[in-house]
Amino acid sequence: MSVVEQAPERGEEAQGLIGARVRRREDGRMVTGAARYVADVELPRCCEAAFVRSTVAHARIAAVDVEAARAAPGVLAVLTAAELAAVRPLADLLEIESIKTPRPPLATDRVRYVGEPIVAVIAEDRYAAEDAAELVVVDYEELEPVLDVDVAIARGPLLHDHVPENVYFRSEFRSGGAEEAFAGADLVVARTLRVNRQLASSMETRGVVAQAEPDGLLTVWLSSQAPFQQRYLFALALGLPESRIRVVVPDVGGAFGPKDFVFPEDLCVAHAALTLGRPVRWIEDRQENLMAGSHSKEQKLTVELAFADDGRLLAMRGRFVGDTGAFAYSAPAGLVDVMFTAQSLPGPYVVPAYDYDVLGVLTNKTPVAPYRGVGITAAQTARELLLDEAAERLGIDRVELRRRNLLGDEPTRSITGQEYDGGSYRTSLERALERIDWGGFPARQAAARAEGRHLGIGVSPFIEGTSLGTMAQLQSGFPMPSHDHAWAAVDLTGTVAVGVPTCNHGQGHATAFAQVAAEVLGVGVDDVRVVERDTESSPWGMGTYASRSAVFGGGAVLKAARLLRERILRVASLLLEAPPEALALEDGFVGIAGVPDARIPLAGIAGAAHFDPGVRAALGDAGLRVGVFHDAPPAYSNGCIAVEVEVDVELGTVRLLRTVAVEDCGTMLNPTIVEGQVRGGLVQGIGAALLEHAVYDDDGQPLTTTYMDYLVPRSSDVSAIEVDHVVTPSPRTLGGMKGMAEGSSIATPAAVLNAVADALSPYGFRVERLPLGPHAVWEGLRSGRAG
Repeated sequence: MSVVEQAPERGEEAQGLIGARVRRREDGRMVTGAARYVADVELPRCCEAAFVRSTVAHARIAAVDVEAARAAPGVLAVLTAAELAAVRPLADLLEIESIKTPRPPLATDRVRYVGEPIVAVIAEDRYAAEDAAELVVVDYEELEPVLDVDVAIARGPLLHDHVPENVYFRSEFRSGGAEEAFAGADLVVARTLRVNRQLASSMETRGVVAQAEPDGLLTVWLSSQAPFQQRYLFALALGLPESRIRVVVPDVGGAFGPKDFVFPEDLCVAHAALTLGRPVRWIEDRQENLMAGSHSKEQKLTVELAFADDGRLLAMRGRFVGDTGAFAYSAPAGLVDVMFTAQSLPGPYVVPAYDYDVLGVLTNKTPVAPYRGVGITAAQTARELLLDEAAERLGIDRVELRRRNLLGDEPTRSITGQEYDGGSYRTSLERALERIDWGGFPARQAAARAEGRHLGIGVSPFIEGTSLGTMAQLQSGFPMPSHDHAWAAVDLTGTVAVGVPTCNHGQGHATAFAQVAAEVLGVGVDDVRVVERDTESSPWGMGTYASRSAVFGGGAVLKAARLLRERILRVASLLLEAPPEALALEDGFVGIAGVPDARIPLAGIAGAAHFDPGVRAALGDAGLRVGVFHDAPPAYSNGCIAVEVEVDVELGTVRLLRTVAVEDCGTMLNPTIVEGQVRGGLVQGIGAALLEHAVYDDDGQPLTTTYMDYLVPRSSDVSAIEVDHVVTPSPRTLGGMKGMAEGSSIATPAAVLNAVADALSPYGFRVERLPLGPHAVWEGLRSGRAG
């Protein structure tokens, strides 16, 4: 059952600390400039790295002359592929050999994209390193670049000799019945959509500092999302035991997916630190970031939907071709994107039959990495565009068409095997329509058209798969673990600490997880310390990505706190001579309910657990510390985005007038944090729809290597964002939590594009390519389509 909830306003009390609007304790240092990032790590005798990168998209390396660089002032080492021969090519956690294209830390005999690192220069400071890097001469024998997936498949040339047709991955799915459904359909709508190549554009670029300790320990400070995964990859590549590597993550200035992996530059810096015996730092500059960091999302998809004349959706078909760039060295980077697109196409709708084909294709572009909304955004956009088209051709109101096909709120299994845990699909849609005044829009639109203005409105109901556990990943074709651990403890002063393997980079873990532990243990939020982002002190786990932390991190904290509570009550029952069920934890004390004088502070409980022989004997060990393992079933958030826009047909510009987001992520740990995530994702969705596009010329040269060329949303590009909540606790997860943070980025492009198409419907406007910038709008007005 769903409960429509207006989350408490700031200052109002929620039912307990879970779900309360507690102010984020991290924000003080962030907004005052006191945060410490990788670039702020200061170590004695630390030297700096700079990289010589390929200036061509595809070539054989005939020669590399580094002698002048080695002789330059302040240079400590110049590393080529020969010096890094002992460093293994980048690996990944997935044991799927057929999709791997090993990526050496430095190019060996061939370069495959502009920006690929060829030489690393280590010097006393960054100035000396950059100056020496300019002295390196690379002699290229240029090859034809491949920049389009269709060309890559049809005629090559091959990027990797062991990958025929440049297709490193193929998959297909046949539910049965799709061909018959299409043959008997009253209407078939189809569209080929080209999704733009995008970048995460986090405020902090990549960065790494490595130091080899005298005792043989390698410490790596990294701007990261998954320190334990990265420690494992460092160990594989460098040939070191994991126990000799420590990964520390300082404050992170944004990640959004790409910082989930180890990059070539990271391995070069770590290797240099080991060989030089000095700390080495590399901080990516913005041009490097835009050119060679990581790209995402580019895809060509052809989607067909079959309908009965009463609007019932009968079947879907799709062909999804992902442009992975030059390497698929880390399978999730490219494979997950296009696979998630295929698996997510049904969305929150009843789909009786579905067939799809998936291809992962290599091109001479920067390799891709996951980015917020990975894969699902493309599916959402294609599907919702076609639903609007089908409604128009069937003569059915576009909202009514969606109502007729939405899932029921109960748990169900999708046509692609996803185990939905129930939601508020209809309630969220109706709430979004109400908040944006959908019913009053026709009058607003007519009045505007009478003035020569063009208003449009769009709606985009979504479902977001989150918290993919180990079994869910196996079922999806990704044989990698996805579980976490946590510990919880009370020290001798009565202070609570919880350790988690998640990796906060804007999610507010130090606040939200403290709320969970504080509610269970009867202490204040300020009395709970959250320990994460350090492989020495945090428990093992997979990190923070794919909207998993609330379910895995929050669930693990909840499980550990409950176990610790039981231990506390066992000790207190011995000291107070009362059964545990008669005791209560409140305000940092354990007492007998209804007996004000019969209570003991947590510090006293901890002291007894450590030092009282009778208590230790009863417990079987000493202290108040517990550890737990936590794996979880998948959980699916849902919601709806609605936007109203105005299009200037002379300039081709799109202005957002109103934006409404309705989110159902189950039990919310902190509504204020949820709303911040919704707003941030929504802005990124606006960028995907209207602005962002990593462009290459015919020679494979990137043309968008500054923010003058690669456009991201500004505050003036965004309207006020109204956020509302529906709460449907998951019946499957501990605490009823569902992951969230990507739904608004997933659903916003479709809502915006449908709103633009609605505004320009008198012109027969049709969207076939993203982004929909002014030129695309203006051209589309002339041709009746955009792209």
